[in-house]
Amino acid sequence: MDISASKLILCMAFLSLTAAFCFASETPTPSKIDTGDTAWVLISTALVMLMTPGLAFFYGGLVRRKNYLNVLMQCFIILAALSIQWVLFGYSLAFAPSNGFWGGLQWFGLKGVGFEPYPDYAATIPHQAFMIFQAMFAIITPALIIGAFAERMKFSAFLIFTLLWATFVYDPIAHWVWGSGGWLKNMGTLDFAGGTVVHINAGIAALVTALMIGKRTSYDKYPIPPHNLPFSVLGAALLWFGWFGFNAGSALGANGLAVNAFVVTNTAAAAAALTWALIDWILNGSPTMLGTISGAVAGLVAITPAAGFVGIGGAIEIGIMVSVFCFIAVSFIKHKFGYDDSLDAFGVHGIGGMWGAIATGIFATKLINPAGANGLLAGNPKQVLIQLTATAVTVVYSLIATYIIFKLVDIVIGVRVTDNDEAIGLDLTQHNERAYTMLE
Repeated sequence: MDISASKLILCMAFLSLTAAFCFASETPTPSKIDTGDTAWVLISTALVMLMTPGLAFFYGGLVRRKNYLNVLMQCFIILAALSIQWVLFGYSLAFAPSNGFWGGLQWFGLKGVGFEPYPDYAATIPHQAFMIFQAMFAIITPALIIGAFAERMKFSAFLIFTLLWATFVYDPIAHWVWGSGGWLKNMGTLDFAGGTVVHINAGIAALVTALMIGKRTSYDKYPIPPHNLPFSVLGAALLWFGWFGFNAGSALGANGLAVNAFVVTNTAAAAAALTWALIDWILNGSPTMLGTISGAVAGLVAITPAAGFVGIGGAIEIGIMVSVFCFIAVSFIKHKFGYDDSLDAFGVHGIGGMWGAIATGIFATKLINPAGANGLLAGNPKQVLIQLTATAVTVVYSLIATYIIFKLVDIVIGVRVTDNDEAIGLDLTQHNERAYTMLE
């Protein structure tokens, strides 16, 4: 081999080794999107979506059979109507940067809400994944209110009321607590998955609508038992199942915080279901299926704001006490004051949400979530005061705004069905359909 050929071979070998070293040393730029986190949030979104049909079964089984389809229709139309409201302007009002009280409109029609993460909310998932996850919260919250005025509201009035309420009550409160720059968020309010935004908000609106629309015509004449309790049990099971997405999904990632939220959600629901069954057994002589599922839902409500901040011990105490408080509300307070909260939306979601928000301030610990805050038992009594303030603000705003919206709708088109329509049932009079009604 001549000298020139040797030089050529040595040069090529040197270049090959250099290239190999360069490529081996190069560190690829990691994607900002974490596929595991994204997958978990999308699954959680589907789980939370399932809660609205689950709520339809839960509420539907509790009303009389002549009104069953009406409850199903109300839940499904909310799923459709608020999905459109959210992508057009609801998400922007709730989460777009603006001021401490109201989001802007720069994300109208999801303009600028794309597939890259928006770090202010979630750094490892697409912005649209966060948006659609939050959409399911905006959908189920007004659906909870249905339980207060079931069996006596015009469908047209219900639809207008719901759209207005979502826009002027849910969206601003969501911005206060969760939005970038929200004033309650900046104050240090802890609400992991919706104790104030969802449950207190909807529970107070339920009380206002129940008082304003008045009692069902038969309310004081005879008992109105559930027409199909197995349907309600099915609905409660779907709610419990979907709630794992509601709470654990709010970690916005497949991580340890999601695991904690998942575990304490199940634990609080179980503790509350057992407690309500035991109270029924002691006071009424037998444990009931209705009481057990009511307790389970109350436990799920109460753990919602705390799921990302408390451990097992806090979850058990939250679950036990929420059943005590909610049982008192639905068994004694409602009858004492004589209002007709048909399906105890206020008694479970309002009371349960308030206890959950306050309990978060008691049991929260940075050992669970370093990004959160310590509560009373971890040496920070100030957090209880912050939680009480957020609770009071939510109660006052929801009460006043709901009253105004209900009054306006009533003045313009009337809210309540006629006595004759109520007697026939809303399935036939509002939808011209039948579930069970045998009436020509």
